[in-house]
This record gives sequence, structure tokens and C-alpha cells, in this order.
Amino acid sequence: MLCGEPDSGGAGPGQRAFAFRKRLSLAAPRRPAAAATRRAGGGGAGAVPALERASCRGGGAAGPGGRGSGGAAGEAGRRRRQRGESGAAGWALPARGVRSMRAGRGRPLRAADMKKDVRILLVGELPRLLQAISFPVSEACPVGMDMVTARVGKTSLIMSLVSEEFPEEVPPRAEEITIPADVTPERVPTHIVDYSEAEQSDEQLHQEISQANVICIVYAVNNKHSIDKVTSRWIPLINERTDKDSRLPLILVGNKSDLVEYSSMETILPIMNQYTEIETCVECSAKNLKNISELFYYAQKAVLHPTGPLYCPEEKEMKPACIKALTRIFKISDQDNDGTLNDAELNFFQRICFNTPLAPQALEDVKNVVRKHISDGVADSGLTLKGFLFLHTLFIQRGRHETTWTVLRRFGYDDDLDLTPEYLFPLLKIPPDCTTELNHHAYLFLQSTFDKHDLDRDCALSPDELKDLFKVFPYIPWGPDVNNTVCTNEKGWITYQGFLSQWTLTTYLDVQRCLEYLGYLGYSILTEQESQASAITVTRDKKIDLQKKQTQRNVFRCNVIGMKNCGKSGVLQALLGRNLMRQKKIRDDHKSYYAINTVYVYGQEKYLLLHDISESEFLTEAEILCDVVCLVYDVSNPKSFEYCARIFKQHFMDSRIPCLIVAAKSDLHEVKQEYSISPTDFCRKHKMPPPQAFTCNTADAPSKDIFVKLTTMAMYPEDHYRDRLSRDMGNTDRIENLRKIWVFLKTAFHARLRCMCTCNRCTFCICQNFLNSDLLQSVKNKIFTAVLNRHVTQADLKSSTFWLRASFGATVFAVLGFAMYKALLKQR
Repeated sequence: MLCGEPDSGGAGPGQRAFAFRKRLSLAAPRRPAAAATRRAGGGGAGAVPALERASCRGGGAAGPGGRGSGGAAGEAGRRRRQRGESGAAGWALPARGVRSMRAGRGRPLRAADMKKDVRILLVGELPRLLQAISFPVSEACPVGMDMVTARVGKTSLIMSLVSEEFPEEVPPRAEEITIPADVTPERVPTHIVDYSEAEQSDEQLHQEISQANVICIVYAVNNKHSIDKVTSRWIPLINERTDKDSRLPLILVGNKSDLVEYSSMETILPIMNQYTEIETCVECSAKNLKNISELFYYAQKAVLHPTGPLYCPEEKEMKPACIKALTRIFKISDQDNDGTLNDAELNFFQRICFNTPLAPQALEDVKNVVRKHISDGVADSGLTLKGFLFLHTLFIQRGRHETTWTVLRRFGYDDDLDLTPEYLFPLLKIPPDCTTELNHHAYLFLQSTFDKHDLDRDCALSPDELKDLFKVFPYIPWGPDVNNTVCTNEKGWITYQGFLSQWTLTTYLDVQRCLEYLGYLGYSILTEQESQASAITVTRDKKIDLQKKQTQRNVFRCNVIGMKNCGKSGVLQALLGRNLMRQKKIRDDHKSYYAINTVYVYGQEKYLLLHDISESEFLTEAEILCDVVCLVYDVSNPKSFEYCARIFKQHFMDSRIPCLIVAAKSDLHEVKQEYSISPTDFCRKHKMPPPQAFTCNTADAPSKDIFVKLTTMAMYPEDHYRDRLSRDMGNTDRIENLRKIWVFLKTAFHARLRCMCTCNRCTFCICQNFLNSDLLQSVKNKIFTAVLNRHVTQADLKSSTFWLRASFGATVFAVLGFAMYKALLKQR
């Protein structure tokens, strides 16, 4: 849609590449005077004079000149191209008689966007019997034509392109020529193959046709029989070897134009109208080196920028697939969603597609052209969708479909107008035990996307607004269950927070689908990034988080496990702030097994993802992987807790995953659970937090205390694991420590007594023997075990009241012991 010229390529390795290091007209040909490009339907025949001024600089009307130059202006343009300068003026429409190379060179087309190479086959040699026939002067063939001059000259064309001079001796067939990618305008290797009927068989011809991407049918402009063979022999032969739906593009080449003073275009144009697979017809001269590079440029262009997927010449309009693709591009470029492309949006579009500044006058000229042809093509000084499509139609009709292809490929489309897998699914490596999250730039992009479609500014997307957002998708990606997965307003519309939460959920569960969705929205284009993979943050290994005792993650997964009808759905919906009354309005076919929302822990905003695990005897590996487990049982169902206890013992008792037991439906009457011990004793036995009472049968939104606790446990799993270990080993350690203290005191006291007396009959010896008796030792051990195992908990040890009581008791014991010692010492 904009005009620009590529850099002149430098030298590069390859077969016969030396011949292209100086002469690079292939990179920027002008339309020769004797050239006819298929104007798809001829809709742009009446070019608007204003567009002449807005077209490519240095491109006056093509006139006669060596090598198809466009007069003085064309020669000036060629000199600029040889110096590597650009002649683009900005947004420019194709003027009559002006041919430019690929519109824009800011972003080189990736290998995934185009074919990896181009193979050009030249055919057109006359049958052997006709080569010695003489033709009358009326048929523009000199009398007495010999076998050499009767040939059409396709081998001479190849050799003139390589050597830049007409060969004195022409072999029957030229060897295959390979043009390296770095000296071609599209950076694509090009192979030129010559077919000789004298040296090759029909089988070899059929094989070359099957391998070719484009075929140049060469005829001699001074030989009417060679022109007749185009329709009587070559086109039918080629079509027989190709499918009807995938016909090869054809280029008609009229050689030996130096031998006549007239053009054969009047004879060729009806043939072009009859056969839609003919892309271009070029008259050239191998002897004068006229239009040779243009010939191979058009052949390369027919492969890299085909007309067939874009335009239907019979109906003289763009094909539906092309309209659909350009409509998506328009929607993405319309960043304020007002239905028009204003000057700022057009400048941005120009820059990302063509990397050249947009001239204000050229832009105004384009708008004037649209206004002249379409009444509603411009509105409020902005280009409408109809105007946008009209411009592309005009480019295609003028033979400048490479401009449309540049836009399509910049937005990720391939030759079949499908988004390429490389565009939708860029490479993203995710190591094991790592998760995926959206980064800050992705959230900013999603925020702008939400604001773009929230037309009524109510911080929620209505069904119509959501449908408008998904117009750039080939399908609706979200189902009705999304409304029960994220936060919505009173009308059931997804809020801003719910919108971001859903994207966070998709990124965490299926990052490839998230990349696909971001590709549909044009993330890499609007943010000017290499791909949408730049929107993803891959978290570090969870083991490293445990070692460093801190995490950088923002999304934590909690698996909610319990029997059917125990209240798991209520827990999920409570995370979204919905009480029991609102939950009853949810349809069964709209229920979701996921819920995600933000939770604040120590002032930090984190995402908590709840996953409802269906009841089963054994959990799969995927159902076990999570950051925290929520075991839910119904206080009113006596058989509910047994399932939670069994699942805990099977999968989580020896793991480092923190677990929390939730007593759901706490507003109902609590019954005794049919289990060996109560839920409270079970938690105490396995060193877990006590069961958390929970109910969603409230007038307002349910309490979020358990969600804060779950998120905290997920953020600091090492603390939870260490607490469990300390509870398991703490009692034994304390008993051992107290035993050591007792032994030390006893030994010291015994040594003091022994140094005083050894009679074994006095009070001191009696006390010593009593301290060493087995009866006292057994009583002491039983007391320590009973006190520490049943009455002293980890919470008590952290309580200041406990230590005050312990200190007071120790002081009293010390005072009494010291007084008793003094009394006994005084008696002795």
C-alpha cells in the first residue's frame, strides 16, 4: 500500500553469482514500455492525477530506453538504487507506467513468510521441422531464415543476464543458473532452468514442469508461428501437467524486439484475457539487453506475490479470504476502535509495514482518491474499512499486489492467506517444574485491549463488546463457563479484573493457546516485538524457590479435593465473591472446574487458581501437581471426612505440598464423622493446621480468609514443611533435652552429696538412693511424655504465657529445693 524500494544486494557466494554483483536491476525494475502486467479486472484504468504526484519518486512514465528504463526519471531512480538509496515518498499508489519493487523494505520478509526458493523454467523452442522454414515478409520474418535465427532466443536471454552482454556463440542449452539470496530483492535464492527440445526428452520436460514455480514461455516477436505455439502447444501442455486449482503462473516473453519496430502486445493481450494463469507479458531483447532483468523480476514476483489468492479477475473483486484477512488487519490497526484509521494510526501502520515516514501530502492525496471513488471511504478525516479495502483493490488492479502481500505477510499470513504456525506459535522453551505467566508488558497490552473495546466505560465487557473483541479471531475462544471462572458484575459481564484473570489462567494452563490468542490480537505487531513469546515469563524451578526460601511467582495453583456435593463448587465460587444465592443461579452446563482471582498477601497481589478435582479412588500425576491442597469435607455428612483422610495419606502425607482441611457448610448442624479420630485430632496427629470452618451461605460475599491462608501456604511452603518436621521431631527432642538436664542436675547433686557422706544410712544417702530408684525414673518419664505429647503444642511453645508459667514454676522449684538443701545441711 506504500511505495518503497529495496536495498541493492551485495555480493554473495553461489553459482555464477559474480554476474549479479554489479548489475542489480532485478532488485528494482521499472515497468518497461513494452510490458503488459495483468491488471486484475482493469478496475484502476483511470488513474487519478493526484496519485501521480504521490507515487514513487524518480519514476516518470515509462518510455523507450535501454534496458526498459523510464526515461531520465527512470535513470535517476536507477542511480539512486545503485547507491542503495530509497525513492519512497510514503503512502503511495501505483501510477500508470510506473513499476516499483516490493513496497517497503523496513522488515525483511521471514523465510516462513515466503517460499524458500524460486525455480524459473524457460520454454518456447520451436519444433525442429519449423526451424528451417522461411516465412514471407508479411509475417515479419526475414526470407531465408536458418535454423539458428528461427529459435526464440531463451538461451540467449539467460546468458545475457549472466554476462551482461550478448553472447557471440549460443549453446543449444544453458546450464542451470542459481542466483544467491543476497542479490535478489526478496532475499530468496532463484534458480533459472533452460529447456531444450533438441537435447531433452518429453519426460524431462514433464519433470521440469512439476518442479518449477513459474514458467516463462518465450516467443519471437518477429515470428507469428512462435506466438501461435503459445496457445496451441505450450499452455495446454503445461496445464495438462498441473492441477486446475494450483495452476503454475505463466510469463509470456516476447524476445527479439530489436528486429521489429512495432509491439506484439495487441496480439498477446487477448491471450492474457483468455488464460488467467498468465501473470505478465514482457517484450525484451537479448541482443540489446533490454528488459532482461525485468523479465526475471516479474517471474520471481509471480511466485512470491501471486495474484490468485487475492483477486478474482472474472468478478473483478478481491476474494473473500483476502477481504477477511485485510478486515482483521484493519481492526488491529484501529487502535481506538472508532471504525476509522486516523493520521496517527495510518502513520503507525506505515511504519510497522514499510519502515518509512509517511508524507502528509501523500496521505492527503490518497484520502482524496478514496473520497472521489467511494462516498463513505473517508469519515471524520479517517480512512474507513471500505476505503482501506478499496486501496488494496486498486493496488492489485494496478499490478502492485506485492504491496498487499507485504502487509499480509507482516501480519502473519502465508500464500494461502492463513496465519502461519511460526507466527501463531513461536518457539518457547519451558523447563520441567517451571510455570508460565504474563509479564508486565503483556498486562499493559491486555489493559489497552480491554479499554479499546469497553466503549461504555463501565469496566466490564458486555456480550456485544466481547463479540467485537473476538472479530479478529477465527472462532470464539471463550465459552459460557468463563463467566463462572472469573469475576463478573451484577449483569454477569466480565470485569476488568476478570478479563486479566482469564488471560492469566490461559497462560498458566495452556501457554501455546495463549500465544495463539495474542497472535490473533496482533501483540507482536502493536508492541513491535519479534513475537508474542516476549509476553511470557517462564518462572524458575520450584526447587530453587524452596532452597532460597522465596518465590518470584505470581500465580499459585490450589487443587480442591473432596467428595461429590461436599461444597467444592461453593469454595470456587466464593473466591469470586459469590454467595450461595448467586451460586444457585448458575446453570449446570455453564459450571466451571476452575476459578481464579487476586488475593493480597502481606500487601502483594497474587493470583490464586482453584481447580476442582473430581472424586476418584486414586489421583493422577497431573491432579497431584499443585502448590497447595485444599481438602474439603461436609460437616453435615458423616462420611465426608473419610475420603479426605484417605487421599491425604495416599498422596500428600509424605510430600512437601502444604495441605489445609476446610470444614464446608459450617452453617449447618455438625455431625460426628465416621472415622477413627475426629478431624481436629487428625490435623493434630499429622501436624496440620486445624480445620477451617467455611460457609458461603451469607448475605454478603463469603469470607476470603481461607484463600489468604491458602495463598500464604503456597508462597511459603518451606515454612509449612519445616513446621511439620518440627512437630514430628520436636517432642522427642524436648524429652531428650529435659532428660539431659535431669541427668546433669542429678549428677551434680549426687556428687555434692557423695563428697559429704558415704555412710548410706543418713538422710543424704537416702535421698540419693531415692533419686536413682527405678520407680522415680519411670514416673519421671511418664510425666514428661504425658505433658509434652498431649498438652504442650507448638503453638504453646511460641506463647509468652507458657514461658511465664514455666519460668515461675522453675523459680518456685529452685527456691524450695535450695531451702530444703539448707535445712538438711543445717541439721547435719
